[in-house]
Amino acid sequence: MRTTTASRRLLAAAALLPLLALAACGSDPTIAGAAGASGSAATEDVVSGLARSEAAAALLPEEVRSSGVLKFGSSFGAPPSAFYADQSGKKPVGVDVDFTDAVAKLLGLTVQREDAVFETILPALDSGKFDVGTGNFGVTTARLKIIDFVTYIDDGQGFAVKKDNTAIQPITDLTQLCGLTIGTGAGTTFETTLNGKKGVCADAGKKPYEVKAFSEGGALLTSLQQGRVDVEMSTINGLRHQAAQEAAGTRFLNEFHRLDVGFAFKKGSKLTPAFQAAVNQLIKDGTYQQILKKWGLADSAIPQSQISPPEHP
Repeated sequence: MRTTTASRRLLAAAALLPLLALAACGSDPTIAGAAGASGSAATEDVVSGLARSEAAAALLPEEVRSSGVLKFGSSFGAPPSAFYADQSGKKPVGVDVDFTDAVAKLLGLTVQREDAVFETILPALDSGKFDVGTGNFGVTTARLKIIDFVTYIDDGQGFAVKKDNTAIQPITDLTQLCGLTIGTGAGTTFETTLNGKKGVCADAGKKPYEVKAFSEGGALLTSLQQGRVDVEMSTINGLRHQAAQEAAGTRFLNEFHRLDVGFAFKKGSKLTPAFQAAVNQLIKDGTYQQILKKWGLADSAIPQSQISPPEHP
């Protein structure tokens, strides 16, 4: 009986992997939706009716207004941030997608979106391959040295474990991770935080924790399910969404560190004033709140958009 139950759970987790992996998400509308949102709410169109804002568009560089196109490097595979609602049609959805499309509408621009590996996007901004990057990029002190941001939500770092793991309690200090294996995304703030603080265990006279970084969310979930990692560190919104999917079999532990999230630009980009004006227009006219409500992310609202604010303490 125990073997049969374990097999069922593994099959259920495997069925969910397409949702969390970079490739796609399942076609089940209740899975495709955000935590707490129905399938119909997750597919609600709150963007297409927006009209161009002349005041915001006037802040764009002349060459951008003339071309009318911006190249976006975007990371997919992490609900509710950005993922594919339809594997066959490769239709991107998520809060990042809605905010990108809404800002583009207000600025009168066409989005030229390329699906890119998360850790390659920020370097590609500096090379000029992309004009803008999206991937739930948190604003950190280290990133501010080389990247400019225009903020649009507040998210941050959190932890999750297998649903039946009751031994690990909310993580308020990284010394609680000593002796454990932590899984996280490659090239993320989570990986940076974990690797940068490894010395806390030695200082406390404890066995160090091990960090395993994954480029695909599906591989990370599998490792957590199969016990190859003890704890998952990822976005607060993503972990809450994951825990709301029964087949994932995970439990959200707690928030660890809040971070502003923003559109990413090459340092010194002249696009930032226009993007800030567009986000603030969305906040003013109520579209902003509609997008967050659609994805069940009301707690991630910010009062106004900022350009490259300091990292949250």
